[in-house]
Amino acid sequence: MGFVKEFKEFAMKGNVMDMAVGVIIGGAFGKIVSSLVDDVFMPVLSLATGGVDFTNKFVRIGEIPPEVPAHLHNNYAALKEAGVSMFAYGAFIQNIIDFLIIALCIFLMIKGMNKLMKKKAEEPAPEPEPTAEEKLLTEIRDLLKKN
Repeated sequence: MGFVKEFKEFAMKGNVMDMAVGVIIGGAFGKIVSSLVDDVFMPVLSLATGGVDFTNKFVRIGEIPPEVPAHLHNNYAALKEAGVSMFAYGAFIQNIIDFLIIALCIFLMIKGMNKLMKKKAEEPAPEPEPTAEEKLLTEIRDLLKKN
């Protein structure tokens, strides 16, 4: 079997196509969750903690270059751009919150899908359509009853 033909068979299997769709949807879902964390939860958490901005929490490890103005010495983005080594524990906290929210959303989605599948399994299956033979026998029976 040729390499191209073998690859085509592999790529066209249902599981591979399902996985590709899942990866694409997962990427879009990740953006939604990141926005939810950045734009909704983190401001509320910051408000609850007295205005603490977690994304700007870090411990500087390296030296600050002289070209960085003094008013930016406590700004994570400015120091990162300048190439200063930092232990950014605030970004780590943000990523943990992202993970927990994604895990919660996936859990709720799977729980809902399982509930739907259970309801679908509990519904009785519709009676199958009678075969042509059964229909003919029913007609014969009905004709015999009339006589």
